[in-house]
Amino acid sequence: MLEYHDREWGVPVHDDHLLFEFLVLEGAQAGLSWMTILRKRDAYRQAFRKFDPKAVARFDERTISRLLLSPAIVRNRRKIESAVKNARVVLGISTEVGSFDRYVWSFVGGRPGRSAWKTLAAIPAETRESREMSKDLLRRGASFVGPTICYAFMQATGLVNDHLVSCFRYRQILKSDSRAG
Repeated sequence: MLEYHDREWGVPVHDDHLLFEFLVLEGAQAGLSWMTILRKRDAYRQAFRKFDPKAVARFDERTISRLLLSPAIVRNRRKIESAVKNARVVLGISTEVGSFDRYVWSFVGGRPGRSAWKTLAAIPAETRESREMSKDLLRRGASFVGPTICYAFMQATGLVNDHLVSCFRYRQILKSDSRAG
């Protein structure tokens, strides 16, 4: 968990496969701990074809049934079916706007949102932007994309810098963002 925080969480992501991976993993995490999902992450990568949305969109009932037998991932039919449905939505978005990256970053104006949280208790479970993303994804047919899941996705993929201001990563990510812009 510490390595994930120190190297990955909150770093701006602009890769469609990695963004899709986080969308699936955040949905799989619903009702569970993030540590549970992190421990299963390699198995998810294998089961979901390295999170290639084109491959996942082709999963049929037989593939879903096979995945339901795998103890290496969360065996929840609705979550597995959601990954397949969401792959199709991601592909539709990519066709419509050019990339899933362009789509998700549009919710924050193309740059990471800058928070200045001093305590964990101050960090919200959702924001206006995560509600907008959720509403649009749901309208497009996605599932397991409520506002809280969308906000966790936004935090994980660096659409918002929600490291506490006292965290060394807050300043590092802020600095790298200012160099990029």
